[in-house]
Amino acid sequence: MSASGGTKAIVAALVANLAIAVAKFVAFLFSGSSSMLAESVHSVADSGNQALLLVGGKKAKREATPQHPFGYGRERYIYAFLVSIVLFSVGGMFALYEGYEKIKHPHELTHWYWPVGVLIFAIIAESFSFRTAIKESNVLRGKRSWKEFVRHAKAPELPVVLLEDLGALVGLILALGGVGLALLTGDSVWDGIGTLCIGILLILIALVLAAETKSLLLGESAGTEETQKIEAAVVDGDTVTRIIHMRTLHLGPEELLVAAKIAVRHEETATEIAAAIDAAESRIREAVPIARVIYLEPDIYSETEAAKGSDPEASPGGPTPHPTDH
Repeated sequence: MSASGGTKAIVAALVANLAIAVAKFVAFLFSGSSSMLAESVHSVADSGNQALLLVGGKKAKREATPQHPFGYGRERYIYAFLVSIVLFSVGGMFALYEGYEKIKHPHELTHWYWPVGVLIFAIIAESFSFRTAIKESNVLRGKRSWKEFVRHAKAPELPVVLLEDLGALVGLILALGGVGLALLTGDSVWDGIGTLCIGILLILIALVLAAETKSLLLGESAGTEETQKIEAAVVDGDTVTRIIHMRTLHLGPEELLVAAKIAVRHEETATEIAAAIDAAESRIREAVPIARVIYLEPDIYSETEAAKGSDPEASPGGPTPHPTDH
């Protein structure tokens, strides 16, 4: 993900949510609608989430230190995970509580035109934010479906903004439905039901975000396409004859670690092997530019060791397991 693209989508969402949060809270003060209160807290939480993403992106750019020799790229994953926690606790749980209280102690809506007007304005503003996120995501999505993009994206910002904006739009429609039914039937319980639906929606989105960012925090391998490019770049058919086993790990969205044990011809000299390793590293970086940390260990391929299986600890001469996305 380009930093400019992700930042553009985050800033667009932040500006929209701040404006919407103020409008929703004013509408709540005039109407007493619990859906509007839940939605105003939702927008405040979303604004805080976008601020967290911006902070994470800035911190991730820090240079590596002796204490953190691989840099701070995973800061972006940590802050994306915090977003899911905020969305769950502040947005979802508050909406569930407010909806329950509204159903238990209903009271008539007043100045109904405030929440209706604000919800229509909010839907328009969120649509523009969502459109920006879709446009920026399409640059990276390629031919993948939206589900695959959210599940397999190594940069967390755009999937987070996409899901937040989608949740915001659906939540606004639910709030508008709750307020509308309350006005049509004269029963403000519908406003509380709309608020409960908003809470359930936010919790579901938070759980999806938590699951995806947890996987990134634990450490994901390179995608299948990148792995194939690396494998093709390592073997030159001359000095390097095959990959015995290989592991890849994302140190951040745009930084990849590659560690492999490679088979070399037993008659090669140390100088020739060193030159072959240098050449292989150059080919890897050319094929996959984000492969910035590369460790290649030369070894002599053994059919006996290979027969033991693909576990590199049990059989250092075993074949390479085929990595897949999470």
